[in-house]
Amino acid sequence: MRKGSPVSADWDPGSPDVHRDQRVAYDRQRTTCPVAHDGSGTWTLFAHGDVVAAANDAKTFSSRVSSHLNVPNGMDGDEHAAYRGIVERYMGPDRVEALAPTCHAIAADVIASTPRHEVFRAVTLGARFAVRAQSAWLGWPAQLEDTLVEWMADNHAATRSGDHVLTAQVAQRFDTIIRSLIDRARRTPGDDVTTQLLAERVDGRHLTEEEVVSILRNWTAGDLGSIAVSLGVVVHFLASHPDLQHQLRTAAVAGDRPVLEAAVEEILRIDDPFVANRRLATVDVEVAGRTIRAGERVVLNWTAANRDPAVLGDPDAYDPPAHAADNLVFGTGPHACPGRALSLMELAVATSELLVATSRIEHAPGQEAVRETPPVGGWSRVPVLLG
Repeated sequence: MRKGSPVSADWDPGSPDVHRDQRVAYDRQRTTCPVAHDGSGTWTLFAHGDVVAAANDAKTFSSRVSSHLNVPNGMDGDEHAAYRGIVERYMGPDRVEALAPTCHAIAADVIASTPRHEVFRAVTLGARFAVRAQSAWLGWPAQLEDTLVEWMADNHAATRSGDHVLTAQVAQRFDTIIRSLIDRARRTPGDDVTTQLLAERVDGRHLTEEEVVSILRNWTAGDLGSIAVSLGVVVHFLASHPDLQHQLRTAAVAGDRPVLEAAVEEILRIDDPFVANRRLATVDVEVAGRTIRAGERVVLNWTAANRDPAVLGDPDAYDPPAHAADNLVFGTGPHACPGRALSLMELAVATSELLVATSRIEHAPGQEAVRETPPVGGWSRVPVLLG
């Protein structure tokens, strides 16, 4: 193939098959064409080995994929390391453990208000828990809960729509919320994460307001939806596997959070809601015999990679110890999610409180769970009954 020559499409990321069930479509694509071109300048990597190699080669596969400031996700090299060092300080083991009791209390309260023997949607429970947990961590007022829950729903709808104007409008609404909270922290500083972030320095200067907004946007705009959809995946899996549910309920009663965290991470590997991340090729590179040209867009498909039988065997086999080392739910390489410990704690705590408060979690009779549509993963609706 000559440099600059067109590449024919190997797959259609917007096809009906993908919209019907992303996991099935990605599994098929990984088998038939693991490095695929969509015909419009974007390559997608589906195989575990290719995804891991690209994620660990930030020089060849740059994260500078957007014209908008994205701290630190959209940075590379030393710049990324400097800002990531700031972010990691707020997500270390001490911070996570200090927040855990608060998350337990929040989860217990949310679950106590969830109806028994009536159908409810697990993703909705996850949204309420996510907003309260994140607000407690960041020092945001409880009165903001309904606003943030409403924004999450609107953001999901805008993302699904593919309407860039609508997506930008929803994003701007969130930035306005963040700026008001920054102003609040400046006027009445406290011992909370938002106030502390305003005092951070990089390269000998304070973070600019745009940088603070970007960090808080990444922490919350993404994480709120991530926690909600992840809890939906976990609840659906537990309702589908009563034996595992019983096993984990025993661990929850015993207060064994490490077992629950390992279980959550493995369930999310099997049904990974964090579908993909984007990269930009900086040089011509060959991947699995395909030539990706400098300047072309590259998508790392985590959902497909996490189900690659060449590395993981039966992708649907639940085996946390066997799969832990190769689990890509939180990514890998220099851009691996710095919030892994915080997210796992929150999800394990919410799962634990749900299991302790119930004797069973069942799918609602006559009501089907509904898959999310690209680019969102997981489930949009998980109707269940609690006993």
